[in-house]
Amino acid sequence: MQKKYKIQGMTCSGCQKKISEKLNGIQSVNADINLEENTATIHSEKEINIETLNISLKEIGNYQLEDPDKPEKAFLKPQDRVSPSSVYYCPMECEGEKVYFKQGERCPVCNMFLVPIEEKLAKDPNYKPAFSKTNLPEDFKDHVGDFYCPMFCEGDKIYDEKGDCPVCNMHLEEITQDLVDNSHSNHSHSHHEAPKVTDDMAGRYYCPMFCEGDKTYDSNVGCPVCGMDLVKYPDKNGESDKDETFNILKRKFIISLVFTIPVFILSMGRMVINFPFSHQIQGWIESILTLPVLFYSGWFLMKRGFVSFKTWNLNMFSLIALGVSAAFIFSVVALLFPDVIPHEIRGHSHETPLYFEAVSVIITLVILGQLMEALAHKKTGNAIKELMNLSPSEANLILNGEEKRVSLSEIKIGDLLKVKPGEKIPVDGKITEGNSVVDESMITGEPIPVEKNTNDQVTSGTINGNQVFIMKAEKVGDETLLSKIIKMVNDASRSRAPIQKLTDKVAKIFVPTVIAVAVVTFILWQLFGPENQKTLLAFVNAVAVLIVACPCALGLATPMSLMVGIGKGAKNGILIKNAEALEQINKVNVLITDKTGTLTEGKPSLEHIETANSDQNLILKLAYSLNQNSEHPLSNAVIQKAKEKNISAEKVIDFENISGKGLQGKINGKMVYVGNQNLMLSNNIQITDNLKQKAVEIQSKAYTISYIAEENNVLGFVSFKDKIKETSKKAIKLLMEDGIDVIMITGDNEHTAKAVAEELGIQHYKANCLPEDKLNEVKKLQQQGKIVAMTGDGINDSPALAQSNIGIAMGTGTDVAIESAEITLLKGDILGVAKAKLLSEKLVKNIKENLFFAFVYNILGIPIAAGLLYPFFGILLSPMIAAAAMSFSSLSVILNSLRLNSVDLNIK
Repeated sequence: MQKKYKIQGMTCSGCQKKISEKLNGIQSVNADINLEENTATIHSEKEINIETLNISLKEIGNYQLEDPDKPEKAFLKPQDRVSPSSVYYCPMECEGEKVYFKQGERCPVCNMFLVPIEEKLAKDPNYKPAFSKTNLPEDFKDHVGDFYCPMFCEGDKIYDEKGDCPVCNMHLEEITQDLVDNSHSNHSHSHHEAPKVTDDMAGRYYCPMFCEGDKTYDSNVGCPVCGMDLVKYPDKNGESDKDETFNILKRKFIISLVFTIPVFILSMGRMVINFPFSHQIQGWIESILTLPVLFYSGWFLMKRGFVSFKTWNLNMFSLIALGVSAAFIFSVVALLFPDVIPHEIRGHSHETPLYFEAVSVIITLVILGQLMEALAHKKTGNAIKELMNLSPSEANLILNGEEKRVSLSEIKIGDLLKVKPGEKIPVDGKITEGNSVVDESMITGEPIPVEKNTNDQVTSGTINGNQVFIMKAEKVGDETLLSKIIKMVNDASRSRAPIQKLTDKVAKIFVPTVIAVAVVTFILWQLFGPENQKTLLAFVNAVAVLIVACPCALGLATPMSLMVGIGKGAKNGILIKNAEALEQINKVNVLITDKTGTLTEGKPSLEHIETANSDQNLILKLAYSLNQNSEHPLSNAVIQKAKEKNISAEKVIDFENISGKGLQGKINGKMVYVGNQNLMLSNNIQITDNLKQKAVEIQSKAYTISYIAEENNVLGFVSFKDKIKETSKKAIKLLMEDGIDVIMITGDNEHTAKAVAEELGIQHYKANCLPEDKLNEVKKLQQQGKIVAMTGDGINDSPALAQSNIGIAMGTGTDVAIESAEITLLKGDILGVAKAKLLSEKLVKNIKENLFFAFVYNILGIPIAAGLLYPFFGILLSPMIAAAAMSFSSLSVILNSLRLNSVDLNIK
């Protein structure tokens, strides 16, 4: 009998040889070991228990067979996993393809436990190491004649003498000129791509770092590789998932605020209120109230700061952790040992200075900023959820002539499916029997349903009209257009590099400067300070520098501007999702805009009635009578026009909706027809040359025609058009004057696109575009160095909205488009783009001003804190001055932010 197993721990030909010798040494066993597939095929006369085989393998190393039908469920913590080759890597790939050689250690950058390299090989069969014989390290060309390990166990390390690799014991090989000449020396550090989101993933959990590829989990047990919280894919049923990050931050902010308010009142209130207890008791109360703020609510901020120092990637959290730690430690020391505090820095009542309120206020304000950011991103997964909801969960499969209701995952290429009226089309395919009209607006963005006949293509997620048809499945699962759109939205959202916050930019310079000043302060006081107090004053003044350098206003500078600015935008119909959009929109030099629903109203209206020799009101009455029985978008336009003119409908009998052609029925005993030219021809109704010429002429101007005939006589036709919004022309003109190149890309036909572009003065346009065409155009422009903004309102726009530097959605559009965009214009008016640009300009300027106010008082206070005035006046920084500087900087930020309310966004 024969059985095939996966091999855990086999990494090289040496492992293969050992495993083969061991397994073939077992009585009645013939083992075939495949290194490429990492498998062992066991041939034996009788079944051998897998445990017996694994016991034998344990004798030669950390190897194990795994039954592919019954994978091992045991879980080992990352720090307990042992690599047979003694090679480990960081699952976050912080330092690219770099490997390490000690088990149980952590990554020096992200502090996660290193895991065996075999796990990378097992989960990614296509994984290629950073170096190979065809991709050598660049410096190998300077070491021809030296030796290297063919497994690159120690990366690009070279050896002077021939011998064995100290890691894997393989023979070292010589670096020859031919080897160097054949190397690409093209090192790419690739990370795992986000998996394609499928129906099967809905409601399950995944690691946000995709440590185990597209593996999903039943519950949030934490990633077994990196330990991070798992994230839940959105449920297909539309139920909103709890945003754990947001809820945790919200809870921490509330707790922090509850304890910070009394600390602040106690600290600042003492200036105007005479509390019935001593300063010492007040200090103890403040310290107790500060503990939950620091060690519960704000501890995650402190950890981020500590890690930033460990990796020397200094940012805002570095400053927060530094200042908060210094303030807290100093306050605890001052509370426990008040006598060690020099009298020069005591208050007017000789009280020891305490900074517990600074600790609480800083943490609370920073958590507020984090909470606002989490709130802004809380619904980023909704776009994918809305897209997934477009696809039905089941389909009607025709098997052996019988109809069977099956799950979408059971459909295979070549299956025949029945699609009934009003149903969503389950997969991409071709109609084999029947005809209908299909609403493709969710894919193309165009409102008018499309006629579909035998051999025509239909797309998953679109909606069938009023006829039954049979279709053949041609693309299923991840290959359908809808799935590809989902993937495009997902990938484009992930591919955009986050813009660094202004506070971090300032902090990268500010933090090391403050540390340097504190160190210099300590050294100078240690060298030149007064006798018997050198060390104490050196420590006190160094700490004072750190305290005064940590402004409360830093955590308030950006959130406060955003709160006021976003509120101002909302009042003017502009919703801004995040600060990244605000920074980028000022740099936009290309605007790609959709047509339908963005530049136009998005719904057809009846614009003109052309008669042969009949009364216009009679034509409208007949059209209205038939169309009131239809739900076609053109029918709605006829009904609307008839109501405007107070025209009543006649009774219709024998009504029939003819798919792809129009309507017919008897009115007052006469057969009446309303529809396209095909409907007239199929009923042997001749259209006069004069009327036909007028129809062709008006169709060239992007109008849609519908003829009206009574018996065999054509009475005339009505023409429909998707009207251009009144503000579109003005908006395009303003944007082009501002130096922005406007490009219209639409899924509509060439005639319509050209007519709209010419009317609006748009020089560049593209017609008949699919979602991927819009996405590719955005990518092409970005590759040319352009900063691209995209406006749109449909699902077909969502990939391009996600890929663009700034996605701007019409609030009158689909939820998917809105969720894919950074800015939403609630009024569905493209003039809002110009308003958003103006608001962005004012808002970014305001944030920069706030950052100035947040830092300037502290920067001025640093020299005083360092003791610059002591040699001249014998004074050191008073806590009152520090408190005043913090309060005044915060007040300045608040007042400056409120100035945004006075910005006039009414563009004339």
